[in-house]
Amino acid sequence: MKLVNNLMKAPQVAVTMQEFGKEMTKGGVIEEMMNDAVDDALDSEDIEEETEEEIEKVLTAIAGETAAQLPEAIRRKEKLKQPAATSEEAEENVDDEEELEEIRARLARVRS
Repeated sequence: MKLVNNLMKAPQVAVTMQEFGKEMTKGGVIEEMMNDAVDDALDSEDIEEETEEEIEKVLTAIAGETAAQLPEAIRRKEKLKQPAATSEEAEENVDDEEELEEIRARLARVRS
């Protein structure tokens, strides 16, 4: 037993373990302090409220710009909807209708 104690040097191991325990305690306390500081910095209700206010301002500004541009966009859309009828298009429509009538007449003859 003495031989094993001499090889292990129990008193030195005990001192080392005590120092290690102290360092671990310091590390744990420091870690807790850091976590608390980070949580306080990130979880601030004031920051959340300020963020929500800024988001509301941006959305209001965007909505205002969109509302200002809306009448002009509607006018542009109405202009696009208005057909520009030309004489060529009118003639093509008449020709298409005549061809359609001829096809209907042929179909009627085939059926009878």
